[in-house]
Amino acid sequence: MSRMDENLLQDVVQAALKAGADAAEAVSAERQSLSITVRLDALEEVEREEARDLGLRVFIGQKQATVSGSDVSAGARAKLVERAVAMARLAPEDPYAGLAPQDRLAHGESEDLDLYDPSEPSAAALEERAREVEGTARAIEGVTNSEGASAGWSSSTWRLVTSGGFTGLHRATGFSLGASMIAEDGGGMERGWEGRSTRWREDLPEPQAIGEEAGRRAVAALGARKIESTTAPVIFENRLATAVLSALIGAISGPSVARGVSFLKTKLGQQVFAKGVNLVDEPHRLRGLGSSPWDDEGVANQRMAIIEDGVLTTWLLNSASARQLGLQTTGHASRGLAGPPGVGPTNLTLLPGDLDRQALMRAAGTGLLVTSMFGPSLNPNTGDWSIGVSGVWFEGGEPAYPVTEITVAGNLIEVYPRIIPGSDLEYRGAANSPSLLVPDLAIAGR
Repeated sequence: MSRMDENLLQDVVQAALKAGADAAEAVSAERQSLSITVRLDALEEVEREEARDLGLRVFIGQKQATVSGSDVSAGARAKLVERAVAMARLAPEDPYAGLAPQDRLAHGESEDLDLYDPSEPSAAALEERAREVEGTARAIEGVTNSEGASAGWSSSTWRLVTSGGFTGLHRATGFSLGASMIAEDGGGMERGWEGRSTRWREDLPEPQAIGEEAGRRAVAALGARKIESTTAPVIFENRLATAVLSALIGAISGPSVARGVSFLKTKLGQQVFAKGVNLVDEPHRLRGLGSSPWDDEGVANQRMAIIEDGVLTTWLLNSASARQLGLQTTGHASRGLAGPPGVGPTNLTLLPGDLDRQALMRAAGTGLLVTSMFGPSLNPNTGDWSIGVSGVWFEGGEPAYPVTEITVAGNLIEVYPRIIPGSDLEYRGAANSPSLLVPDLAIAGR
């Protein structure tokens, strides 16, 4: 975005102060994207987006209001300011509302995190890559149909200006490839998918690799059986193992802790995982899908060990939840254009252990390797958790047969200390983990 955009936001902030706000922050978001989907070697969908939006949050005393719009003309901006200030006057008091503390703001030139790839693919180039993915997948023996393959590109720019003196610009690009295939035999039909997203085009796997994996997964699931309910070791494969940790992030977010809606609310500073387990948040990882030079309140962020040698070391806090808990923000504010900031991690990584997936299976002996998950259920107060899964039953440390229509369940306060991380960490998204072994877990089958 241009210098004019910063001036525009500065003008909006100043207009809000003149209209009666005690403090204000303005954000602009600009996005361009192009996505191509092919199915059965025919072009199925072309999606192109160009959007530019403006958001404004104002404070009058301890009252706040947030408004947003896509019209950035002078007249529309004036109405936006008028509406925001009027809403704030009518809003309830919030004793924790306010801009981020001045002494916690990021200052100076932002670190270059290498998030912006200036190359912009054409629609024809994306279509060709999607066709390569699908063609490779459909050529695999046993694949009988396709749900489609897609290739995409996006470019986004986010700027934040506050009346407290912060101004910052964040630009990033995204490239993606993915496919979903169908395999059939006399016993039925199964699906398999694979997809990857990166900041730079050169970091994407080749289309053939995406297609081969999507097709392989569909074929590997053929002949899936139902099994009896039991208790057995369960391994969550690396590409989905972070789903086991998503409940942890919700439980250590400041708003959840402040409301008392967290099964970990009394666990700060205590052993939550086994010794040797480490979970880090890395906002400045180069080319990271969750990377940002500062949080969404302009607060300076840094690498944090959330779980260190198994011990829970911190809550994830924005300014409001920090004030409510009598603590300092940890730089984890996360927001869109509408509504006040929430809380979220950046690049979350569970560090690897010593055993690869095959070694985890040998260590477990007989159990379940989870390769697909859906429909999680969590009681946030108690940590009781369950999720639907399918995967592979293994015996003697070796794959035996695919299984489906299973639910695994447990209480996460009891599950987390028993997790054994594998060594097969791959950086696939903003949250990453090696495969995780839980030595025994309740499995509900038929």
